[in-house]
Amino acid sequence: MHHRWGMPFHTYIAACHSNTAIYIGVTGDLQKRMHQHASGQGGVHTSKYRIRKLVYMESYETLPEAIAREAKLKRWRRAWKNELIKEQNPTWADRTLDASFL
Repeated sequence: MHHRWGMPFHTYIAACHSNTAIYIGVTGDLQKRMHQHASGQGGVHTSKYRIRKLVYMESYETLPEAIAREAKLKRWRRAWKNELIKEQNPTWADRTLDASFL
């Protein structure tokens, strides 16, 4: 079951310009969330490391599913996270504009 307006929930990974720092999160509005990151409203970690670009995303129908995936990804080794990102986004390009089509 989808929440408001039939939109899914997203588990996402955002990165800084050099891809050395990443952030894993969950949101129901990916465009709005990435705008918050871009304007420095994403929290201490994302502000400190200037984490601004969306490099990976998955969609889920329920919030508990998205949160469970977020928790799992956060426990992964960094090398595994890097490989996951590269499978979907080999160049680590900013996918924020792509998210507007979700």
